[in-house]
Amino acid sequence: MGDHETSGRGATGQQGTASGRTVRLAATAFGDPDVQQLVAEVQAYYVSIYGGPDDSPIDHDEFTSPAGHFVLVRDDEGPVAMGGWRRRPDLDERFGMTTAEVKRMYVTPRARRRGISRLVLDELEATAADAGVAMLVLETGVIQQDAIALYTSSGYTRTVDFGHYADSELSRCYAKRLPTRPSRSS
Repeated sequence: MGDHETSGRGATGQQGTASGRTVRLAATAFGDPDVQQLVAEVQAYYVSIYGGPDDSPIDHDEFTSPAGHFVLVRDDEGPVAMGGWRRRPDLDERFGMTTAEVKRMYVTPRARRRGISRLVLDELEATAADAGVAMLVLETGVIQQDAIALYTSSGYTRTVDFGHYADSELSRCYAKRLPTRPSRSS
């Protein structure tokens, strides 16, 4: 991953550089046309490597505060990355703490190896912690070795299988306990 400079974690609307190119990260509705363009792109990628799209159930409202958060990254040529988290109260008991799931992390091929995925992941972790989430979990596929490398190098460890693909031999689940952060409402 390339180096990036930002104004700090949790700074939605931030502008920074990733491998010398300016990128802008902003909170965005999951239904935004640029987000949906990237969703279609990542679904086509899944079809090419797994033979079908990710058909995990997703409700656009899951990524709206306080239940979740979604971000879009643009460079001078347009949208290049996205990612979000959604609260998973159904997993709170399993993990013994307030849990949210990272979903739809994706960087377009033209923008890879510039540090953008780490920028998105840092933002998701910071905003989740600010919202009182103690544990972030995610599900990825064994074919996606770059994604696995990103998550493990960011402190995520294998965890119990959960979610839509829990019984799939192609799925891997990871978790990371987030640092406790003071509530913004106090």
